[in-house]
Amino acid sequence: MARIVVITSGKGGVGKTTTSAAIATGLALRGHKTAVIDFDVGLRNLDLIMGCERRVVYDFINVINGDANLKQALIRDKRVDNLYILPASQTRDKDALTQEGVEQVLNELSEDFDFIVCDSPAGIERGALMAAYFADEAIVVTNPEVSSVRDSDRILGILASKTRRVEQGGDPIEGRLLLTRYSAERAERGEMLNIEDVGEILAIDLLGVIPESQAVLTASNAGQPVVLDQESDAGQAYLDAVARFLGEECPLRFVDVPKKSLFGRLFKG
Repeated sequence: MARIVVITSGKGGVGKTTTSAAIATGLALRGHKTAVIDFDVGLRNLDLIMGCERRVVYDFINVINGDANLKQALIRDKRVDNLYILPASQTRDKDALTQEGVEQVLNELSEDFDFIVCDSPAGIERGALMAAYFADEAIVVTNPEVSSVRDSDRILGILASKTRRVEQGGDPIEGRLLLTRYSAERAERGEMLNIEDVGEILAIDLLGVIPESQAVLTASNAGQPVVLDQESDAGQAYLDAVARFLGEECPLRFVDVPKKSLFGRLFKG
């Protein structure tokens, strides 16, 4: 059976879709057959990040409604073996996501995949609740700012109370924190929360820290998951996060202020 992972947050614009693409791609690079599903019905951005927008014929809602089967709708990634994308619909609203339909699709995917990554919309509307309901575990994405952390705390409350596992009397699904757009220099100057501040507020295990990086924007504009840019700091940080997700010990990188050279200190540059 596949492990179902929801990538979620309370606030928009924190990097959920970037993270969904990177985590799914990283898992596939490690040899795990992985499907990534866009739950943001009506907007649909995952296909752009994955660079497959021109290959979309059928979507998630078509499968739920029986207009297409899963094999017709899944898009196989051309760059990474074992990676498949199930895009969202741009023309339907989120009410088209039914609990029975989502469960059927996830059950069918579970027969053939190792991991199913669910790219959740922001907030607590229907798409986000559906993305989280059947999950086995969650990655909570937040930026180091007060409003983002506060909204993520609310999402943790939903994960603790409104999932199938909890309704069936089980333990809440495990949530792990992924801190994005982090700058050690700005945190040191007090311009954003530091890692310890965020961890103390949310009180969940830290999966990874993704540095503020031009590479993320460059990769998104190129239709390529940033994790494929393994020379970039963000790409390496996502690979580290995938390693930790798979249970490996991996030290945090890109979280300390770089030390200046003697020349830099002498000339304050």
